[in-house]
Amino acid sequence: MNRLLALLDIPIRFCLWAAIAAGALMMLHVTADVAMRTLFNSPIEGTTEVVAAYYMVMVAYLPWAYVAANDNHIVAGIFKQIGTPAFDYWVEIGVKLLTITYLAVFIFQTWQASLQRTAAGEVWQAGTKYLLVWPTRWLLPLAGGLMIAHLLLRVIADLARGRPDKAPA
Repeated sequence: MNRLLALLDIPIRFCLWAAIAAGALMMLHVTADVAMRTLFNSPIEGTTEVVAAYYMVMVAYLPWAYVAANDNHIVAGIFKQIGTPAFDYWVEIGVKLLTITYLAVFIFQTWQASLQRTAAGEVWQAGTKYLLVWPTRWLLPLAGGLMIAHLLLRVIADLARGRPDKAPA
């Protein structure tokens, strides 16, 4: 199980670095746009659309699996204060399963939308040009899929390891 989690860590880290790069590029792009607008009264055409369609999508969704891999996702902390280690174990499993269920619905919906937008060749008007945006629609099911894969492997590993308060047989 640890080998599978380590193998899955490669695309998870790639997505994290892609999100970081998108954030840095977004800052440079917006700074250049503001500088061009202020200094030369000539903004970069389509900045708002590129930021909304590409950079923000990458920054917001690609790190999801990394967040889950580092246990920084949603936790039921209020229950950890009142329960035993066995209770905490089952709460963590339950939260992971609930997250997996939500992500499955999210992936299904975004997959359907991605298929439709790809078939339509979705574009946004950006000034006097058109910006191809359908490719970024696939980032949502990709990010959700990586997170689901990681959480499923973690649930299997947790169940295989057993409760922390239970003595090994």
